[in-house]
Amino acid sequence: MKILVINCGSSSLKYQLLDMQTETLLAKGLCERIGIDGHLKHQPQNGKSVFDEDVALPTHTEAIAAVLDKLTSEQYGVVASMDEIGAVGHRVVHGGEKFASSVLINDEVMAAIAECIPLAPLHNPANITGIEACKAVMGDVPQVAVFDTAFHQTMPGKAYMYAIPYEYYTDLKVRRYGFHGTSHRYVSARAAEMMGKPIEELKLISCHMGNGSSICAIDGGKSVDTSMGFTPIAGLPMGTRCGDIDVSVLEYLCANTGKDVKTITNELNKKSGVLGVSGVSSDFRDLTKAAGEGNDRAALALDMFAYAVAKTIGAYAAAMNGVDGIIFTAGVGENDAATRAGIGKYLGWLGVQICPGCNQKRGEETFISTADSKVKVMVIPTNEELVIARDTKALTEK
Repeated sequence: MKILVINCGSSSLKYQLLDMQTETLLAKGLCERIGIDGHLKHQPQNGKSVFDEDVALPTHTEAIAAVLDKLTSEQYGVVASMDEIGAVGHRVVHGGEKFASSVLINDEVMAAIAECIPLAPLHNPANITGIEACKAVMGDVPQVAVFDTAFHQTMPGKAYMYAIPYEYYTDLKVRRYGFHGTSHRYVSARAAEMMGKPIEELKLISCHMGNGSSICAIDGGKSVDTSMGFTPIAGLPMGTRCGDIDVSVLEYLCANTGKDVKTITNELNKKSGVLGVSGVSSDFRDLTKAAGEGNDRAALALDMFAYAVAKTIGAYAAAMNGVDGIIFTAGVGENDAATRAGIGKYLGWLGVQICPGCNQKRGEETFISTADSKVKVMVIPTNEELVIARDTKALTEK
């Protein structure tokens, strides 16, 4: 079975086509500036030419049609016809408390995704648009929704509840949801395989560190706590997000700047984090270079990030009463040796020992702890698309 994986944004559409008989990537690409003018970059993996040009993409329906055209074309294609695509898997950001696993999409599921729009107003509408566009172009081809939040539905109440009036939870569903669940799920399963132990016997801490970052405590294969909260702004300081902050800061800033809540919230999401502290960049490569050139604010931003990650790892080791393995993944986690080493310096009390030589590897699945480290530390490149494709295959084959 060949499965098309779709990750739809408000003006963009990422995709991969995988042959699930061998779990091989056949092609990947990105549609950008949908509804503005349009650009498509299509990358077949079979040696054929890359397509990277402006294309008129007035809506997501035209974007899906353009993708299918390239997937099946003689010059750029990897399949003979659309009939070879057996199903479509969609990344859907928010499933609320309605979905603890991936599901086949039907009218009832679409209604439930729509009900979660207030919880993810920037993401769920785009996800719905992608599903509807696929249906318009591909007809009755089965579609599956894979939720970022689903993996964290195993968290106990003591982890996901906020200490606010209880009716805000019952009436408005205000609670910790967590995100990056598909990534945490993938890397924790791979970690168990690398360690040669059943995941049910392991206590793992997964550190998804990129422009958006979250940490997850995984006990016996189940998420028991995670650093992101009601929205992805919570937890660690990230590329442009502030992370955990005293809520009274919001009121104070509004009162003393004349800006409204929406404006300040936008700044906390898009102008804060390591960008806000450093004044340099949200990219850790730029920060490392600037810090090396003597920029104190860039160095502070890097120190704040490593400190926050290490504190969260310590908290989750306490929450699980131990830890067997720590995983670094995503752009920073997979490639930034200095940040991994900076975090490791705080973890000696856990028996963590980082191997300096092993830690220099980039983007490679490997152990970076020493042989005698009490806690195994791993770098595992994430593969959310493969998880989506596997779930889609399993559900559509039933």
